[in-house]
Amino acid sequence: MSFAHLSTRADEIIALYEYPQAAMLPLMWLVQNDHGWIPPEGEAWVAERLDVAISRVREVLSFYGMFRAEPMGRRELKVCTSLSCRLRGSEELLEAFSETFGIRPGETTADGAVSLTKVECLCACELSPMVQLDERFIGPVGAQDTGTIAAIAQDARSEPTSPEAAPEPSPFIDSSGPILSTRFADPGGVWFDAYTADGGYEAARKVLTGMEPKEVIEQVIAANLRGLGGAGFPAGRKWSFVPTDGDKPVYLVVNADEGEPGTSKDRHVMERDPHALLEGMLIAAFAIGAHKAYVYIRGEYFRPAQRLQRAVDEAYEKGWLGSDVAGTGFALDVVVHRGAGAYICGEETALLSSLEGSKGQPKLKPPFPAISGLFGCPTIVNNVETIACVPFILSHGPERFAAIGTERQGGTRLFCVSGHVERPGVFEEPVGVTLRELIEERAGGVRGGKRLKAVIPGGLSARILTAEEIDIAMDFDSVGAAGSMAGSAGVIVMDEDTCMVRTLDSAAHFYADESCGQCSPCREGTGWIHRIVKRIGAGQGKLGDLDDLLTISHDMEGRTICVFSEAAAWPVQSYITKFRGEFEDFIRSGRSLQGARSPEVSNA
Repeated sequence: MSFAHLSTRADEIIALYEYPQAAMLPLMWLVQNDHGWIPPEGEAWVAERLDVAISRVREVLSFYGMFRAEPMGRRELKVCTSLSCRLRGSEELLEAFSETFGIRPGETTADGAVSLTKVECLCACELSPMVQLDERFIGPVGAQDTGTIAAIAQDARSEPTSPEAAPEPSPFIDSSGPILSTRFADPGGVWFDAYTADGGYEAARKVLTGMEPKEVIEQVIAANLRGLGGAGFPAGRKWSFVPTDGDKPVYLVVNADEGEPGTSKDRHVMERDPHALLEGMLIAAFAIGAHKAYVYIRGEYFRPAQRLQRAVDEAYEKGWLGSDVAGTGFALDVVVHRGAGAYICGEETALLSSLEGSKGQPKLKPPFPAISGLFGCPTIVNNVETIACVPFILSHGPERFAAIGTERQGGTRLFCVSGHVERPGVFEEPVGVTLRELIEERAGGVRGGKRLKAVIPGGLSARILTAEEIDIAMDFDSVGAAGSMAGSAGVIVMDEDTCMVRTLDSAAHFYADESCGQCSPCREGTGWIHRIVKRIGAGQGKLGDLDDLLTISHDMEGRTICVFSEAAAWPVQSYITKFRGEFEDFIRSGRSLQGARSPEVSNA
């Protein structure tokens, strides 16, 4: 089996990186896209091209969920079963597809046409319940749609790379602005000519021709722009940590590995307004002295990656990227780098490990990336949404951006509202908007006129809030004061009929599935929690299990390299604490969740 025909493209890919091994994931994608999977001969070919041991390639192959070590069907249908989709019926949807194809999740039809895969969050939560057919998101999908989708998946004449199972999804996506969504109205995307006609790249021109890096950083600090990936650290202060007198190159890395269940905001920036991200990157790179930038985008984001690459190509063609940006003498190269299905790579040091060509495992801090990050060099890692705010700040002034927000956090956010609401979608609102306003006014209230039971305000890892706790502003400080966190702004709404045991089962499965396994409290703790919750869900629980879950989750906090362990612990603690009576009633009754299988949970 030869891969010689891929050599020219492999050389082009390797040339994009400072160190050949950083091309590990792109070369593995190259082999898989060509062959359908990565056979042992493909592993050997990648190892030879990168001058690494085959065991190193195998290690990476086994870590990432999207790489295939064995053949699969000609088409792959992925059904999202994370919480937002589960609340809207994804379990029933998965069963319907299983019946239609005559296979279980993880299996392939006898004719080799279709593989059915059960996956965790694809971050298209406004489309819940949704599926991904090869490279395309489809949703919301009802049971009545399964036959149509299955027929197209099995049609030998349809192309895997351009599925035509449904028109482009059209959920509610706010385009009212004023900062992030003003060019979101066209789902086909805004490209260079339209972007520049709307004032695009003028902020970058202003910065590159008339400002000093320190001045740019000061304006971002004055704007109170905080990291919108979830941590909320002031962006300008983060930039200021980069040494100005070092002899190593500085890197800018954009974290587009959006993976927090309930979140679907960065995807729309990259799909609908990618040049806003590139302009923000130009300004940020100038401010920190970087001449190379990477966008690390999650592997499941096929269309966002394609559209972002189109924008990058346009920017090079028009002189806004390259060795002499817009004739200013400033140089910036941008590489779009695809991940391969590992939620942990949303953590900044795990992302850097992955970008360097290794397993996506977090690194100890200190040193922090601003001092020693990518390839051991000073590196700033910022989220897509954060960087996309930067052109507005430099165009309109930090005072205006700051005034839109609260005292300690400026601007707006893209809030993703999913679950049991009448109008799931992505809404741009000032960070001072209340959680009640988001649910009742923007998203149309709880679906079907039912009562609200609970809300997760900032993605799956945020502590749950009850219906009585939603009169809070959605800035980082206010949500923190309420005992939760604004996180990724993924708002998941649950109505009065929601079973909290089933909800915790979904969260526990996600974290057990996504732990990178590096730290034993996280590796063992997430698995232990999952087994106990599954046993409860199977009708075999004991009242003492609830206290065991609380003890295990508390012991997981503060004992690992990154905060993944805490993110797994907080749902356990908040669900049981706030809804303990419901858990106790479930255990006493001996009820079981539909579809629970006791053999896999027989041992806690």
